Amino acid sequence: MKKRMPVAGGAIALVLLVLLFVWKPTVIIYGMQRAGLYAAVAIPMGLVLGIVHIVNLAHGEFMMVSSYLTYFLATLLGLDPLLALIPATLILFVMGLIIFKLTISHTLKAPELNQLILTFGIAIVLVQAVNLIATSQPRKLSLDYVTASVQVGELHFGTYDFVFVLLAVAILLGLQWFLKRTRAGRAAVAVGQNPRGAQLVGINVNRTYMLVFGIATALVGVVGGFFLTKQSIFPGVGGSFTMKSFALVAMAGIGNLPTILFAALGLGIAEAFISSFQGYAGWSHIVFFALIVGVILVRSYVGARR
Repeated sequence: MKKRMPVAGGAIALVLLVLLFVWKPTVIIYGMQRAGLYAAVAIPMGLVLGIVHIVNLAHGEFMMVSSYLTYFLATLLGLDPLLALIPATLILFVMGLIIFKLTISHTLKAPELNQLILTFGIAIVLVQAVNLIATSQPRKLSLDYVTASVQVGELHFGTYDFVFVLLAVAILLGLQWFLKRTRAGRAAVAVGQNPRGAQLVGINVNRTYMLVFGIATALVGVVGGFFLTKQSIFPGVGGSFTMKSFALVAMAGIGNLPTILFAALGLGIAEAFISSFQGYAGWSHIVFFALIVGVILVRSYVGARR
């Protein structure tokens, strides 16, 4: 019976998606594009939460910093932002290592509230630092290739945003390979499951935590570079992505990276569906709060029944 329930749920979801595509095909298209961006940002947070066991409230701010670094490297050196994001990503990796070493490593055994306050403080520092250096003026690059579009019959839509779908899948597959195929990755999995046991067999737990945090920061840095190619950036742009990433990780379950893709798809389609109705676009921004509340209530109900 337990095996049939997920299959039945998947079949129902597939039927609903097909009906929605027939009724409002752009909802599925734009929902997938949104989902790609959300998942690409959320998967690195899921990595940190699943292994280091901290909620990083500065997660979206790291993406914002990477966007600004990519912007200034691209404009000062005359590079395409997709090339400028390479050094920006390396800087983010080193930045993640340093921040972890100087701050987060000292709160790993502290109460969770201390960790939340610390990462929230880091987020504020990053936002204010960028605000002082770059001002609050929104910045955007004008790139010809981001305007690519396709017309199928009467349906016309942009195609560049599908790069975020590819990016999310690439990040997920890359992390899966790292965690399963590399020595450092297998050590990270062991540390995430049982830190004390991993330390007893000779794994340097703190060094593994720092590496994982650095990798997650670098990955969200890559997303920040791609984000710049399509969107305007300003110091507070990362805050909403932190909250949405946390919501997606909570919906998927801690440590369950692949499910984040499906959670993001649900969030993206729900937002696109509400935005498709004239006058209701503003309501799409609270969808993820409603989704996470619903998921928590359903899980609590299912857990109580068991």
